[in-house]
Amino acid sequence: MHLRNGVNVPDSVLINIEDLRVGMYVRLEIGWMNHPFPTSSFRIASLDQIQILRDLGLREVRYVPSRSVVAGDETGQVAAAPASPGGAVQADEVYAEPPDEPAVRPGAAVSAPWDGAARKADSTLQSRSHARFQEAAALYADVVAGVQATPTALRERVQEWVRTGVAELMETENYAVHLLAQVAGQRQAKHSVNVMVLAMLLGRSLNLGAASLRLLGAAGLLHDIGKIELPAHIAAPGAALSLGDRRLYEEHVQRSMVIAQRMGFDADLVQAVGEHHEMVDGSGFPKGSSGAQISRHGQILALVNRYDRLCNPLHGEASHTPHEALARLFSQERKRFDPTTVLAAFIRMMGVYPPGSIVQLGDGRFARVVASNAQSPLRPCVLPFVAGVSPSEAQELDLGPGTAGGIRRSVKCDALPDEVLEFFQPEQQMCYFFERMPRQPASESAAR
Repeated sequence: MHLRNGVNVPDSVLINIEDLRVGMYVRLEIGWMNHPFPTSSFRIASLDQIQILRDLGLREVRYVPSRSVVAGDETGQVAAAPASPGGAVQADEVYAEPPDEPAVRPGAAVSAPWDGAARKADSTLQSRSHARFQEAAALYADVVAGVQATPTALRERVQEWVRTGVAELMETENYAVHLLAQVAGQRQAKHSVNVMVLAMLLGRSLNLGAASLRLLGAAGLLHDIGKIELPAHIAAPGAALSLGDRRLYEEHVQRSMVIAQRMGFDADLVQAVGEHHEMVDGSGFPKGSSGAQISRHGQILALVNRYDRLCNPLHGEASHTPHEALARLFSQERKRFDPTTVLAAFIRMMGVYPPGSIVQLGDGRFARVVASNAQSPLRPCVLPFVAGVSPSEAQELDLGPGTAGGIRRSVKCDALPDEVLEFFQPEQQMCYFFERMPRQPASESAAR
């Protein structure tokens, strides 16, 4: 019990599922993998989330009055939540409330569990990831330059690269999604490789077979290839387009399908390319398809394409940190995707703090998340800011299970001091690749 406004309030109470209201902070007493929410403790932001909780078959939910923003008599008889400015609870409040972990004392040191050999091995993995990413970006550039003249030969090269990547991914029991810094190359090429990599990873998280992963890889790399036939200011617009230019921009989907057909790819891949802007609520283009009309491959491409565009935007849109991008997808755009399968798997795969997110550690330091592991979603690997040290010289910290310290909260870029902002360079285009991870002992897995 504790005092709130002079009233003794229980730390938490079980309430009937039918008594849930927007604004309540709840703790789900079921395994993290048995529900679609990114954490098991969060503040309810919408009626949709209440319906999802009911659909889980729960009869009661643990309610935490002290962390809720609802009006009532503090005994479980709760009225509707008061409207917040803008009519909604802030996305960060909903998506990732601080996890219920032991608090870290202010000023406490965050330990670095890697020894020198492990750190050197990690550097080797990063170098290999950079090389593989740049191989794929160079392949995309070759497709752009030569697809009109040698479409079949380029199809074979794409298929071979994807076949190798999928084989590596399938033989890896556990992997981390890693942020790559200072990746050279053309912006569109990096976007296409990001979509390819994230689509393959999401497909694997959904337990799709090797053939589906190869399809996703090739379709992801080529989903925007039709933009080569558009004027540069429309293919990669830096500002909002006029209505006429917008219609021309949307033609890139059909043009990409035609090029994929010309290269000799099969109908399923061409269909997936044609669906990378379709949304399950029917709000996408070019057909406005909805629900089961969109293939699973198309749904995956649409989600990872949208995520990367939130982080690396066009059309003059605001840039989001990866944490903000997932928060937006979860709290504002979930109806556009399959929330209980595709979106839930993507959130689990990227982690509560996806690579590229800026966070504050338990000891107060700022850090950037550089790798997330789906088996430890609240404890990624981070690169802390150190005054007077360049990012290339700074040492990464693995916050994995069994280590001291942790993350206190996600931080927006506009809240950072100038020297910290310069250190992290958030305007830099974010690129991703995967790394093999050692199998974790069963005792650590069970502890989570």
